[in-house]
Amino acid sequence: MPARLNLAALTAEELQVLYGVNGAQAVLPDVSRARLEGRTLAGPEIQTTLTFTPLPERGWGASPEQTRTLAAEDAALRGLGAQELGVHYAPLISGARHQRAYLLEPDTALALRWSETPDTTHSPHGQTPPPFVQAVTWLKDRASGVACVLTTAAPQPPTPTLSEQIDLHRWPDLTAAALLDAHRAHVLRHGRGQKLTPTEHAAEGWGKAWQAVYALNVAAWTRRGLLLDIVPDER
Repeated sequence: MPARLNLAALTAEELQVLYGVNGAQAVLPDVSRARLEGRTLAGPEIQTTLTFTPLPERGWGASPEQTRTLAAEDAALRGLGAQELGVHYAPLISGARHQRAYLLEPDTALALRWSETPDTTHSPHGQTPPPFVQAVTWLKDRASGVACVLTTAAPQPPTPTLSEQIDLHRWPDLTAAALLDAHRAHVLRHGRGQKLTPTEHAAEGWGKAWQAVYALNVAAWTRRGLLLDIVPDER
């Protein structure tokens, strides 16, 4: 189900990531007015569930450069022992909707994410953003209040801010090998990872791992008052 972001409840940093520097400056007067008046301000739609659609293999990439980058990242992840699980499409979210799925060891879900449409928000020339790798490991022991470790090479920080139960680390300049080394080190600080799924259901376990991350975020955004119901005649 979709909702709308309450712009009045977003931080200045979240507004800037969402709209870009110029866009955030343009909406800031309305946001400030809504805050002073103690009311909400409806922004763009945001989904409250995450779904994946498996896609048949083809030549991926919106440009020759992106195609080469995807092939190089895929080769690097396979060389590190990642089990490739096909390409999946997340149609309801914004940004990098294409995701090549991998399972690394029994406890880590990897995603090689990219977009095949230009980024008009953060790129003034509508350039296609570069592919990036991210990894999530759910923890066996959550006594510290942390449920999972998420390590990402995304060029932009996530917005809205992720759940406080997610130990987020962003390393946009690391290679795949260095990123996964950093991810393992982050996990070890909390203890041990939780096995995701039996091998024969690897793709299903991969999807559930990311859906659980998204569910944590939706719960956190709801607590912050970031999500507004969509009026039926609004769409």
